[in-house]
Amino acid sequence: METNIQTLEPVIITGLNTGQEDFDYSMVELAELAQANHMEVIDRIDQVIDRPNPATYFGKGKVDEIRDVADANHVPTIITNDELSPSQLRNLEEGTGCRILDRTALILEIFATRAQTKEAKLQVQIAELQYRLPRLQTSASERLDQQTGGGSGFTNRGAGETKLEMDRRTIQHQIAHLRQELAAIAKSEQTKRKQRVKSAIPTAALVGYTNAGKSTIMNGLVRKYGAAEEKTVFEKNMLFATLDTSVRQLTLPDQKRFLLSDTVGFVSKLPTHLVESFKSTLAEAANADLLIQVIDYSDPHYKEMMETTNETLKQIGITDIPMINVFNKADKTEIEFPILEGDDQVVISAKQDTSLDLLVDVIKKHLFKDYVTTTLLIPFTDGHVVSYLNEHTNILDTTYESDGTLLTVEMSIQDYHRFGKYEKKLT
Repeated sequence: METNIQTLEPVIITGLNTGQEDFDYSMVELAELAQANHMEVIDRIDQVIDRPNPATYFGKGKVDEIRDVADANHVPTIITNDELSPSQLRNLEEGTGCRILDRTALILEIFATRAQTKEAKLQVQIAELQYRLPRLQTSASERLDQQTGGGSGFTNRGAGETKLEMDRRTIQHQIAHLRQELAAIAKSEQTKRKQRVKSAIPTAALVGYTNAGKSTIMNGLVRKYGAAEEKTVFEKNMLFATLDTSVRQLTLPDQKRFLLSDTVGFVSKLPTHLVESFKSTLAEAANADLLIQVIDYSDPHYKEMMETTNETLKQIGITDIPMINVFNKADKTEIEFPILEGDDQVVISAKQDTSLDLLVDVIKKHLFKDYVTTTLLIPFTDGHVVSYLNEHTNILDTTYESDGTLLTVEMSIQDYHRFGKYEKKLT
């Protein structure tokens, strides 16, 4: 009988403590990233040092220690907490006899296995190729054949360098081709977003650290206010459980509608290439009327996570959009919930209905603050208008008069301009 049990690759995580305040936090996160990549952390080795060794990242004695620990535990892979230069990567592999995976390569591996849509796959492929480009190297035999001076005064390029240049050109061509494909998809998505803007439906985007509970909130709201149960999104207690942006329309009991998007999560030291590649995916957030930052309140490092989210949003040009902070997973703390603090901070558990109700109330105050409450007198001959208002607006009161249906209505400013001619002036 087949089993789905996956063998975990044993790894050692390593890092340099050069005095940064968040070093321990980043190492804990590195271990979680390794676990998300189906790896088992056998040991952790740190070195306190003023600055990285430009040749080997670690000092020579620490490289020897890492090699000995890896040999003793039969560990084939070493993970470093920082992105390594091409020479550091090569020298560290030679010094330890192990495969070296830096933090950037680890995140790229995770993204490569999790990407589902064509857009996400293209973005990951571009980021991987951009990471590989400066790390290309020839084989040992090819490196023996380098540039030599020719008698005619021209430089004679060795076979090794020619092969390297060919590899570089091939990768650059691949990147250009993938970017063209990505641009075509982005253009299609942009058209869809323009159509949503024309529909005048307000939009909110869930943003925040990976594994903060964005997908759980999305699914909770979809189950309560969505059109169909099958529209829920994938969720799992794991870093980067999902990479793809999902958009769902929610209809509240008072007929207010809004679009909610669930975006890819962030992580500290997110590779620059990935941030750049995922700009199109995060366009839903860039075009939102409201950002909902979801924070894992039970994590002792939640403040650092908020800083990472804010910095990443700024890095990709998402600024000046109203934001509410949702401190999630309060059920794992001793803090009272659900509670509202001010106008833009709410403490909840995404698994609790009353928490979701409070969150929706806060979202409504921001998204629908421009709604108008008015009284309309609709002639009986315009019954189709009454049907529309019953379906798309919040009817507060209905009475029937001799000359038509009198409605007290809460509606969007667009509907108010559309049906303002029916407004009954108070005398």
